[in-house]
Amino acid sequence: MEKRISIDIEGMTCINCARSIEKYLEKKGAEEIKVDFLSGDANFIMTSYNRKEVAQEIENLGYHVKEQTHAHHGHSHSHEGDSKIEKLFLVCLIFTLPLFLHMFLPFDWLHHAWVQMVLCLPVFFLGMKHFGKSAWSSVKSGTPNMDVLISIGATSAFIYSLSGMFLFYGTPELHNYLYFETSATIITLVLLGNVLEHRSVKQTTSALGELKKLQQSRAKKVKQNAEGQWALMAEVPYEDILVGDQIQVNTGDRIPVDGVLEWGSGLVDESMISGESMPLEKRMNSTLIGWTILLNGNLIMKATLIGKDTLLSKIIDMVKNAQHAKPEIQKIGDKVSAIFVPVVLGISALSFMISFFILNKAISTCLMNSIAVLVISCPCAMGLATPTAVMVGIGLAARKGILIKGGDTLEAFAQVKTIVFDKTGTLTNGKFKIKSIKLFGCQIEEIHEVLFQLEKHSSHPIAKSIVEELGKEVNLPKALQFVEIHEEKGMGIQGKDGNGNLYEAGSYLMGAQYTDDTSGNLYVMKNKELKAIVYMEDEITQNAYETIQQLKSLNIHTVLLSGDREDRCMEVAKILGIEEVYAQKLPAEKLEILKKISQNGRVAMVGDGINDAPALSAADVGISMGNATEIAIQSAKIILLKPDDLSSLYKALQYSKHTLITIRQNLFWALIYNVVAIPIAAAGFLNPMLAAFSMAFSDVVVVGNSLRLKVKNIF
Repeated sequence: MEKRISIDIEGMTCINCARSIEKYLEKKGAEEIKVDFLSGDANFIMTSYNRKEVAQEIENLGYHVKEQTHAHHGHSHSHEGDSKIEKLFLVCLIFTLPLFLHMFLPFDWLHHAWVQMVLCLPVFFLGMKHFGKSAWSSVKSGTPNMDVLISIGATSAFIYSLSGMFLFYGTPELHNYLYFETSATIITLVLLGNVLEHRSVKQTTSALGELKKLQQSRAKKVKQNAEGQWALMAEVPYEDILVGDQIQVNTGDRIPVDGVLEWGSGLVDESMISGESMPLEKRMNSTLIGWTILLNGNLIMKATLIGKDTLLSKIIDMVKNAQHAKPEIQKIGDKVSAIFVPVVLGISALSFMISFFILNKAISTCLMNSIAVLVISCPCAMGLATPTAVMVGIGLAARKGILIKGGDTLEAFAQVKTIVFDKTGTLTNGKFKIKSIKLFGCQIEEIHEVLFQLEKHSSHPIAKSIVEELGKEVNLPKALQFVEIHEEKGMGIQGKDGNGNLYEAGSYLMGAQYTDDTSGNLYVMKNKELKAIVYMEDEITQNAYETIQQLKSLNIHTVLLSGDREDRCMEVAKILGIEEVYAQKLPAEKLEILKKISQNGRVAMVGDGINDAPALSAADVGISMGNATEIAIQSAKIILLKPDDLSSLYKALQYSKHTLITIRQNLFWALIYNVVAIPIAAAGFLNPMLAAFSMAFSDVVVVGNSLRLKVKNIF
């Protein structure tokens, strides 16, 4: 039986490290493999999975599989990994500094060959233990990584110096062969680059970390005694909560898991989930979302969803999986990185041979030029260019209540030419309001009263909207009482008051015998006499008009595609400024229209219903509202969690566009760096130590440019 596996791996430093693990997992029969060297996550599907065997093989490749722990302990391993690399760097720095400074300090003993070798030896040993194992494993797997370049460069300088020391010890020529400081400095500077890179990358994944931190909560389990009083049983970590447990939540507490309110009431801040700034009032049987905050009140809830089934856990998994999905532009960088190391080794060897055999330069000069090429040619910056920007972009969007399912979605959405909208639940929020009432020999107050008292007994969406709207009226008499209520589905509802008057409110099927006007939504009769025709209209979603205008300013064509009546679609389109309208379309017809529109460029589809699911899947980018049906959410690639507000769509588009711009900038700088630096090093204008520093700096520049998204003025 196939199952999805997720493991955490330490020790990956570049895209080629991830590729070597992917190659191993492919040989083991794994499918849908996603290995992210930045976060250390590996996800794959495998039929026959033996964790111990897989972990051992990955260990043999030079990496370490971390033990599985609870979600709220996840960051400790990251800190341990950072601490390990920092300690390694500090130890190497202590030995490298006097070795490097011997050229500037007037201490004769520092110039002694044996002293330099003794200072270099621990640095070389630790460096080879750190880089060499990974380098050898990557060569065995057929995907040489950057550690191959570092290992060859440092080893060449060390062996050359060691050979020179034994061959020319005690002669004036000895100083021409001592490059121990070069070997040590290369290792130390590359470790410095790793430290800076780890610290920077940690910030790119901070959005996921912040979401995980929310899960570090405890819960007060309670039980009702025989007298009906609630008694505290125990305070437990959230992972120990079981379905059905009753939990007490007080003012200021985070609601620990998803559940239903059983006792009490309160105001809850759900902005972290929906983006809605206004707190929501919760009463009996209200749904509660885990890790939202109870601002005011005291309540008892029953846990209904725990662990990975909670909404926040699903969001975390969605963000985590999204950060693995590669955009097309990253595949360019991956292909270059895959062939980069062999090409650089060839350039390094060619540089040595030309310098030695054709230009007749000293062997020490030739060797240093060759080593400089190896060290400066690290493809790390190219590997970091896309995933760091994707992580920042998806993380920023997630904080704003926008879930983007992958870097490929970011790229596709940034390039859309047309956005197609469904109407109900998207451009309109599914709520209805009274547009106008046509009266026949009665007062408006009477009609309001009849509608309110009758429709509150119906579950029809229009009935609910009328009750909500009229219930807010201060002057509503509320004196009319019905003693008999009967609802006929598809027709309407009727009731008798205490005086025996029969009131009816329903569709045209109920009012057809009284009028030829078919344009009304609701017909009100009293004692079989027409008293009013009610005209309803969909309520336009908040910020819908502003969003459509913003999209137009970006030269994005907007289309309304709906199954609703043509007159209603045309009315909404006119209000919002949408010129192209398709009404009364079935799901199959929507698909055909999407295919036709897509001939002019990439298309995004925004919808919320079951009937939108095929179109959402067929579009280049499917976008679902957060309060949509489950199948619509699963079919979509972007989910706007904030209901009844379309402004998130424009924000999602801008995050996508600016993330793609950042990726292109990163790839440009990474490629230009190597294109310029390699010839300079090969020509002998760059010594290995400066090359190592430049290589480390290039990684930091790329990651720093990605982090700039966090403070960039996008809107």
